[in-house]
Amino acid sequence: MQDLTQWTAREAAAAIRDGLVTATDLVEASLDRIAAREGDIRAWAQIDPGLVLDAAARADRARAEGRPLGPLHGVPVGLKDVIDTADYPTEHGSPAHRGHRPETDAAAAAALRAAGAIILGKTVTCELATHIPGSTRNPADPGRTPGGSSSGSAAAVADRHVPLALGTQTLGSVIRPAAFCGVYGFKPSFGAIPRPGVLEQSGSLDTVGVFARSIEDLALIGDVLIGYDPRDGATRPRSRSTLMATVEADWTLPPTFALVRSDRWSDLAPEQREAIDELVGELGARVTEIAFDFAFEEGIAAAKLIREVEFARAFGSLADRTPDLIHPELRAVVERGRAASAVAYLDAKETRERLERLARAIFLDHGTILTPAALGPAPVGLASTGDPHFCSLWTFLGTPAVSLPLFEADGLPMAVQLVGARDDDARLLRTARLLVRSLAAAE
Repeated sequence: MQDLTQWTAREAAAAIRDGLVTATDLVEASLDRIAAREGDIRAWAQIDPGLVLDAAARADRARAEGRPLGPLHGVPVGLKDVIDTADYPTEHGSPAHRGHRPETDAAAAAALRAAGAIILGKTVTCELATHIPGSTRNPADPGRTPGGSSSGSAAAVADRHVPLALGTQTLGSVIRPAAFCGVYGFKPSFGAIPRPGVLEQSGSLDTVGVFARSIEDLALIGDVLIGYDPRDGATRPRSRSTLMATVEADWTLPPTFALVRSDRWSDLAPEQREAIDELVGELGARVTEIAFDFAFEEGIAAAKLIREVEFARAFGSLADRTPDLIHPELRAVVERGRAASAVAYLDAKETRERLERLARAIFLDHGTILTPAALGPAPVGLASTGDPHFCSLWTFLGTPAVSLPLFEADGLPMAVQLVGARDDDARLLRTARLLVRSLAAAE
């Protein structure tokens, strides 16, 4: 039989619907892969084979009985261990939360189950979804970081443990790990995916994102997750998500791009810079370089201040109660957040509004921003998760972003990042698919 772990989620779901394989087949293939590879990759914080095999058996009975099947019926999915699940502990990568057992699923977990997905387990996260590394290794080179803080989710998809996994991004925790591990990563617009039951680090920035091995899979799971939840004030009433329909629609006009280099272009690894320059050369007149460098320094500084203030609010009492269980660097973040003035915090919010207006003008004129997803390949060593510089501004502005694993240097993945206008997620994914397909056709 074909190696089922090589299938995309869309292929797997179709095969189950058509009776070519069972959900049990898929889950067993995932568990076998994890058994063979987890000792090297360390992507999983919680996994219970008996639990997921029971879920797969229920999925198979549902199909046999002719019940309606959801778009992800029988497909195994990993969840970053900051997303509540009623059947697994949710420990947030923190000794202070060891053994924490939520009573209910997070909104995102519930949406996945309603769509028929099988939650295979909880993936490793950095401590409290920050920059303090967990145990996960990069499948491309176990001596290099997988990125963070959604380390386990990116590695699990890259190493074919699951076709899909959820992460979160407050600065760069989806786009950067996707780039380092060589998978597709999608951070939707702020407020697109409801966050009840997701660890709150910074309510003004936290965004649920996804990892996959195809753009179509990003659209497939995005349609399941995106929606309105009155418990999350960042969401809003919206019509049913139609990412997949938009992604696959014909588009007669080729997309255009604005190249944004940032104020740290000289810090790019030479191979990353060369890859971007080569891509820009291939796209030719469809790319216009624009001056937006000033926004990085100003915007990232404001984003970090907002994050520190809101981090202090979220975790200050925890740090006070259990200081020995919180990493010293995170206790320092709490203290910086507490020391920041209300004026500085409000100024940072005002900076976001001003930069959002400037960004909207760019999207109106050029459609999509093209920029690196990271400074280069994954750095050597496991003490750092890498620099989120090229991700943080777009998270701050609430815009959707997608990491495309188009490049490679000495066997190590590198990626380009596409950024779209806020709430225009479908167009961004369609542009990404067109770009990937056009480059593949030109080879």
